[in-house]
Amino acid sequence: MPAPRRTSLPFPTPDALRAACADLPPPDEAARYAIAAREATLTKPPGSLGRLEELAAWLGAWQGRERPALDRVRVVVFAGNHGVVARGVSPWPASVTAQMVANFAAGGAAINQIARVAGAGLTVVPMMDLAPTADFTVAPAMDQDAFLAAVATGHDAVEAETDLLCLGEMGIGNTTAAAALAASLYGGSGADWAGPGAGSDADGVARKARTIDAALARHAGHAGDPLALARCLGGYEMAAILGAVLAARQKRVPVVLDGFICTAAAAPLLRLNPDGLAHTVLSHRSAEAAHGVLARHLGLEPLLDLGLRLGEASGAALAVPLLRAAAACHGGMATFAEAEVSEKKVSGET
Repeated sequence: MPAPRRTSLPFPTPDALRAACADLPPPDEAARYAIAAREATLTKPPGSLGRLEELAAWLGAWQGRERPALDRVRVVVFAGNHGVVARGVSPWPASVTAQMVANFAAGGAAINQIARVAGAGLTVVPMMDLAPTADFTVAPAMDQDAFLAAVATGHDAVEAETDLLCLGEMGIGNTTAAAALAASLYGGSGADWAGPGAGSDADGVARKARTIDAALARHAGHAGDPLALARCLGGYEMAAILGAVLAARQKRVPVVLDGFICTAAAAPLLRLNPDGLAHTVLSHRSAEAAHGVLARHLGLEPLLDLGLRLGEASGAALAVPLLRAAAACHGGMATFAEAEVSEKKVSGET
């Protein structure tokens, strides 16, 4: 269903969106330098906290703080439906998307519990009133107006005062869309990228692969244009994630990406700008095999590997306590001088 034309779109044309993706602000290098200087004085051997030290530096550089803080953590889940579900690519009916949105609102989903434990606020955004995209084997999933409106919805969902943004999705059929988009961006066939998703059996996965191949053939003329591929092969919720990742970068808000669908949704930004995902971390490696492959293409090293395949930002929210620990260690540990702990001797000292 085409979205009504809006005059207030942050990116009224694909070229405007493409230009925004190409012109991204860098991190705060002064904050990064200050963090490194403080890290060298803390009461531990250099590098002994491993990736926690890297995460503290990453947080602080994007927040512009010598001591990163996570007082305002937001989880945003975008929900959308996919016309390709009519091809039998999911064992679940499309009506489950709306039912799960109601479950989120009632506080009964996994993400409600994890967000609460993580100390994060939760927002769920139903895209286009959950009207489905077109079946992308016969037409583009979204027309240009609908795609730009969906990107704008994601862009508008990011508040500048956020300390950390966790992104996720809900949508029956969206592993098929993610696999098709990943294949169009990084090559391969449907069989290379299709997986069981939310519980497809072997026949279902084969059907998925054939559907992806049909979509790749249908939209082959857009090869080399990441935004056109996102419009033709993605979904409303995936376009919103792209918009949210872009807005977070413009506002220097660090982002935690969730699983396969979320990672695929963000991938076009990296194809448009080799530094496009520097403000993001990947929360976990999904049980969907293609997610690990996609993460390697994007140069993202997952923080967790728990066999998750739920979506709904569950992995992203689970990474929040880890990031809180990184910030707390950097900001709260005593220095050698403060604790009156002897430092390691420099080689050659007596």
